[in-house]
Amino acid sequence: MSDLEVRQLRYFVAVAEELHFGRAAERLGMAQPPLSRAIRELERQLGVTLMERTTRRVTLTPAGETLLRDARTALDAVAAAARRARNAGRPEPVLRLALKADYDGGLLPQIMAAYQQEPAALPVRLELGGRAEQEPALRDGRADLALLVRPFDERDLDVEPLLTESRLLAVAANDPLAAHTSLRVADLAGRVLPDGAPADHEESAPPRSGQARSLDLAQIFNLIELGDIVWFVPESIARLHPRPGVAYRSVSDLPPLEFALAWPQESRSPAVAAFVRTACAVAALVAGRPVEVPAR
Repeated sequence: MSDLEVRQLRYFVAVAEELHFGRAAERLGMAQPPLSRAIRELERQLGVTLMERTTRRVTLTPAGETLLRDARTALDAVAAAARRARNAGRPEPVLRLALKADYDGGLLPQIMAAYQQEPAALPVRLELGGRAEQEPALRDGRADLALLVRPFDERDLDVEPLLTESRLLAVAANDPLAAHTSLRVADLAGRVLPDGAPADHEESAPPRSGQARSLDLAQIFNLIELGDIVWFVPESIARLHPRPGVAYRSVSDLPPLEFALAWPQESRSPAVAAFVRTACAVAALVAGRPVEVPAR
């Protein structure tokens, strides 16, 4: 059996996802007859039936379902490899750091200043996105490393914890909750967070919808001042953004945030290694811990 080609996998995934040869051909920008022939040739090459066809419907066989899962993974890996190769082959390579704006525990300016003194340092390009977008950016090749908040999917990634930071409740200054110096999560019944989730449940997971990712910091603060939402905000952001219309209050049973750096396990980049060493040293100094250089 000859090796499968990326083109064959692309064709198969399109048909398997659409379950319709006409729609798949339109999606691929090609005619339907050559697409049908390509799928038949793929089945002949593999020696299995991937799809059951009738005049009314297309369904995947168990072999087809298995190939769909693995083909998606393979195509994602090929696309990620191409992105990494293009970045490495630039006349002036850069280090692409994925993060959510202001979600750096207040460390990023110090890390950036110290990193530029490293012999292996590259210019850093910030890849800004919403929370929960950093880990996918590592996997699909858009970023070389990420500064993000646990928990996230750590499979096939190397991870170094940097800093644990308390969170505060950001609430409208005229809200009755602002009259309390300390609260508990249960006191927030009936209030909602930027992603629409109820505030009286611990925000320990990434946003459940696209709503929070579509709001920038200014919009979130405006909604808080209007009393539409509340927000669990890292202490570092509260220090950076004092606002007359927003009160910050402690919530005694609200879990803290753990900031961490993550990068693909297969990375052998000296620039990534230098950034990780620098970030860990800066975080240790800020936290008053002994400086420990991570093994690489």
